Amino acid sequence: MRSAATVAVLTFVLCASALPPPVERRPHDLGSRKTKKLAGPDPSLATSVTFAGQTFVNKGLVAFGLIPSDAKDSFGETIGGVGSAIAVKRGKYDIDDGVFSGVLVLQPDRGHNIDAPIDWQGRFHTFDFTLTPYYGTKALSFKDAQKTLELEYVMTRLFTDRADVPVSGADADAIRPANATAGDPILPIPSPAENHIAFDPEGVVQNADGSYWVSDEYGPTIHLFDSTGRLIHSMNPPDAALPRTAAGSINFTSASDPSSGRAANQGLEGLTASSDGNTLYALLQSALMQDGGSSDDKTTNRFTRLFAWDVSAVFSSSSWPPPLVGEWVVPLPISDKNKSRATSEVHFLNAQQFLVLSRDGDGHGSDDLSSGYKGIDLIDISNATNIAGRFDGPTGAIASKGQLIAGVTPALYQSFVSLIDDTQLARFGLHNGKPENSQLIDGKWESIALAPIQDEDFPDDYFLFTVSDNDFQTTNGVSLGKKYDDDIDVDTQLLVFRVTLPSVARGSVEQAISFDG
Repeated sequence: MRSAATVAVLTFVLCASALPPPVERRPHDLGSRKTKKLAGPDPSLATSVTFAGQTFVNKGLVAFGLIPSDAKDSFGETIGGVGSAIAVKRGKYDIDDGVFSGVLVLQPDRGHNIDAPIDWQGRFHTFDFTLTPYYGTKALSFKDAQKTLELEYVMTRLFTDRADVPVSGADADAIRPANATAGDPILPIPSPAENHIAFDPEGVVQNADGSYWVSDEYGPTIHLFDSTGRLIHSMNPPDAALPRTAAGSINFTSASDPSSGRAANQGLEGLTASSDGNTLYALLQSALMQDGGSSDDKTTNRFTRLFAWDVSAVFSSSSWPPPLVGEWVVPLPISDKNKSRATSEVHFLNAQQFLVLSRDGDGHGSDDLSSGYKGIDLIDISNATNIAGRFDGPTGAIASKGQLIAGVTPALYQSFVSLIDDTQLARFGLHNGKPENSQLIDGKWESIALAPIQDEDFPDDYFLFTVSDNDFQTTNGVSLGKKYDDDIDVDTQLLVFRVTLPSVARGSVEQAISFDG
């Protein structure tokens, strides 16, 4: 049961007509802020790994927050699925005597689709947050734990095509032809009669000019939207990733696996960019079909691909599409039953190293309440083979039945931060496995964001945010203007860890967050 204090903090649980017009908050300025000595975590909570010659430290879970399952946005629709992608909004971050405040951009996926995909307009939300990290070892009550990360709804933006035509979460059963004038490739649409872009957004990157890169699972496609959510450009990954039938024709449906290309619902889950914004990276959730991929069989889909594009000219000229400059194989972690833990997000640390979120789907909102793996891990591509242009044809393969071919060296992979550590969860009133209640850890986690701490004693320390995707599950929901009841309430959960990341270039996270614009 949610506490009264939580409901009081989350004042956005209002009908659309009761909300005031959306107002953007004025940016905070970090330019003149000096680092200072701050309180820190108890050393007994820390765990570390040595990776690529450096020591990375997880100093433990420091904050927890939630968004109630029945919260509504300013359009009167249920706020759900928002953990699909997140970002700490540029120019909206402040530090005051150990209390951290800012704005989170939270992006849901294709809407409430427990029964089937629906014609729901994609969107992103912004929330003010106040982070008061808890560093003690004593277990907090679930009520008190929620005071460590308090949220307040700000506004919602809807995604549209160039002519302000709404995008659609409906399944992609048809193809919009390429448009040379606009620079668009072929794009998924629900049907020939419904020329809306079929859109299942999964990754988000905010640019310095306020625009957003968004990766879509249906294509898989990458779109560039302006700050209001209107489409600017679209591009597809190499042909090897596009879903094709046995006859070689493209079919974007998510209802079944293709013969080659991305597996159904296993598209570009992860999206990130270099700190200067010049290189865009996208990571497939699991292996392509020709590389052993499958939406059902997890024993052969371990070797997925990370792509990189040079987008440095996109914002200064009409050059489109940007060139592919890198492509690497990433080996997913596997269970003791040889099943892959698919990836849900990637986050840039430097040109060779990234954070990657890999997990099972077990926990609150799932049939199996006990999770075996949810990790925000490390990968390094320093010695991995750059395969860009080598295996990118329509059926280009790097793994036969899940076995990596000779001559291709994959990235290094190292487990790092566990989201289901029993000790850490218990400190915030949470648990993994039975009983099924609001304190059970959610099943699906799909996002990563970093924020600076600026502790003079620990200059390499950052806050690591992650948010769950609750699949819009609630007993008091509204979708497409109609009420629904899923017979379960799954609140959106937010976790914040404190981590030491020695490979992040000093100031790069600050550069990406404290932009004054």
